[in-house]
Amino acid sequence: MESDNLTMDLNTGSGFVYRLGVGRSDMSAYITSLVDRALSDRRAAQPQRDYLGASRIGEPCERRLGFELTGVPVDDGREPTGRLLRIFDAGHVYENLSIGWLRLAGFDLRTHRRDGKQFGFSIASGRIRGHIDGVVVNGPSLGMPFPLLWEHKSASARSWTEFVKKGLEQWRPVYWVQAHLYMAYMELPHCLFTVVNKDTQELHHQLFPFDASVAQALSDKAVRVLLAAENNELPPRIAASPDFYLCRFCPYATRCWETAA
Repeated sequence: MESDNLTMDLNTGSGFVYRLGVGRSDMSAYITSLVDRALSDRRAAQPQRDYLGASRIGEPCERRLGFELTGVPVDDGREPTGRLLRIFDAGHVYENLSIGWLRLAGFDLRTHRRDGKQFGFSIASGRIRGHIDGVVVNGPSLGMPFPLLWEHKSASARSWTEFVKKGLEQWRPVYWVQAHLYMAYMELPHCLFTVVNKDTQELHHQLFPFDASVAQALSDKAVRVLLAAENNELPPRIAASPDFYLCRFCPYATRCWETAA
C-alpha cells in the first residue's frame, strides 16, 4: 500500500501495527524510551544527598566518595541508564519476595520500626547515615544467634554461583564491609546475608560474625572523606593511571584525571 510516497507493508508478519503507523519493534523501543525517561526524571527530582551513605562507604576510591558527598555532577553521558534504574527497582521487588518467603518459613524478620520508618542510624551530626534491610529477631531452631542483621541482594545466575562458591567477602567486598558497619552501629553481633538468583529464584544465605577491625577501618575511612570535604580538599586517587580498571568505569573519571592530584 502506497500513500504520499509512504510505503506500508501490511502483509502478515510485517510487524506493522494498524492505526499506530509504526512497526512493532519501533513501538516497543519507543515505549521503553518513555519508561526510561520517566525513571530518569524521577531520579533527577530526588533531593541531593548532603551526607555519606553507609552503603557507599565500602566504595574503594575515597576521591569518588568525596565527589558524591559534595554533589559533584558525573561526567557528561555517564548518568545511570534507564536499564540500570530498572535493575535497581527490580532489586527492591526481589527483596520484598525474599522477606515474604522467610516470614512464611517462620522467621521473625522485621524491616520497619513501629512508626513505619526503616531501621537505621545517623552519626557525625547526620553526616553519615544508613538504613538496613532488616533484623531477624527469632526463627526456627537452627542454632542461629538471634538477633541478626539481615541484608539482601539479587544477582544473575553467574554472579550468584560465584557468591555461593567464594562467599561474600571475596564476591563483593563492598557489601562485606557495609554489613560490618551496619552491625557496628546497630549493635548486632551477627549478619545473615541472603542473595536470590534472579534467573532461577534459588536462595543462598551466609551467616557470619561481626569483625570490629573491619568496621573500624571503614569508620576511619568515612572520617577522612568527611574531613576532606569540610576542608574543600580532594581525597587521593585510588590509582596512578586512568587506565586502572576501577577508573575506567568511574562516572567521575574525566573530571578526576583533569583535576590536579
